Amino acid sequence: MAQSPSRLPLTLALCSGYFLVLLDVTVVNVPLPQIGVELHAGSGGLAWTVDAYAVPMAALLLASGAIGDLVGHRRVVLFGLAGFGGASVLCASAPGIGVLVAGRAVQGVAAALVLPGTLALLVDSTPDDAARNRLVGAWAAIGGAALPAGPVIGGLLVQVAGWRAVFWLSVPVVALALVPVVRLPQALARQRSARDVNWVGAALLVAALGCFVTAIIEAPAVPWEAVLFGAIAVCALLGFLVVERRVPRPLLPVPREARRPLGLACLVAGLMNLCALGGLFVLTQVFQTVHRLDPLAAGMLTLPAMLPLPLLGAPAGRLATRIGVWRTAAVGLLIAAAGMAGIAATLTTAGPIVVALLLWGTGIGVLTPAVVAAALRATPDAPGLASGASNTARQTGGALGIAVFAAVAGPAAAPGFIANATALFTGAAAAFVLTGLLCLTGVRTVTRDTPWPAG
Repeated sequence: MAQSPSRLPLTLALCSGYFLVLLDVTVVNVPLPQIGVELHAGSGGLAWTVDAYAVPMAALLLASGAIGDLVGHRRVVLFGLAGFGGASVLCASAPGIGVLVAGRAVQGVAAALVLPGTLALLVDSTPDDAARNRLVGAWAAIGGAALPAGPVIGGLLVQVAGWRAVFWLSVPVVALALVPVVRLPQALARQRSARDVNWVGAALLVAALGCFVTAIIEAPAVPWEAVLFGAIAVCALLGFLVVERRVPRPLLPVPREARRPLGLACLVAGLMNLCALGGLFVLTQVFQTVHRLDPLAAGMLTLPAMLPLPLLGAPAGRLATRIGVWRTAAVGLLIAAAGMAGIAATLTTAGPIVVALLLWGTGIGVLTPAVVAAALRATPDAPGLASGASNTARQTGGALGIAVFAAVAGPAAAPGFIANATALFTGAAAAFVLTGLLCLTGVRTVTRDTPWPAG
């Protein structure tokens, strides 16, 4: 069944909004050296330029889905798109690093509102099952394409029009996407349920993640401040766990039997993004500050690491059908570990690093669908819960990874930058090897290693 003309603008708008939200995870990495020079930002300021977006998006994903169910996803998506557009204007015209970071934080909140609602509206707008499945597949593929497109688009825009163009890009896209959502028929803008939102839990989750990231970024410069924020983060996390156990409708209502397999899937997903986004944060600065590549060349050089992600979903599915999702995850982890070890060995030369980047990206491309499938197998009766937990773990890992890599690597112009980056990629490779072994040995005790989920 073809997409009807009346549905096509809405579909394009929702997919564009989803693409834009994920694009902003990686598009800002390439302009970081230019932002640092023009706005006089140090390593911590550049880390916050990325993490101010990642932290609220990660922490609010679960709550935003519940808010959409309560008041209607149309309202939430409209509010999120409008907020994203306004925040993009603020970022593009920022006179200093503080304003830029504030704008990125608003973008992150808006992104969390848009992300779950686009899929919900897409499903509601398509009554035919076959057409709905095709649209969901297209939605997922568009999201997968956003990550590799980010550094390339960012590099091109910086090269042609400067770093501010990276943020101006969002404004016309948001304006065009708003029109079909505003015109969405009221019959499709209904509430999905009347469940309550765990506001206290959501606030504690934001506080925990925000304080953890602050503690990591500020640790090299102000140790006592890092200790203070770390203590607050631990208290907020403990409070979140207590609240989740006591409220009638927690943000993560995980059945007891699903906690271990879902926990392992989320651990792997978080580690994957921690190393991927943290590594990308460092690599784009290595390429431009150390190797003196122009922004477009630096963005293009990340393609071997990013491009396998949207291309390896089907082959990874066939592999998992043969050997099981956990063993497929282990294969992906070990391949990516070899790639990261190769990156650590070739950081000082831009040419040979391409092979290591391709190996790293291939491993992540195999790992990503396997770990998502593992989460779905943990809660087969609640795919939304599995998806929400997995996405939250990935975005949380990404936010922490950027903070860790920025804090350890230090300023790109500092003498010890390459040595620190080498240590980071070596450590990441070791962590992937250990996690791969955990997937292989834990598969018997965590969950039955079932084949790739059907349908």
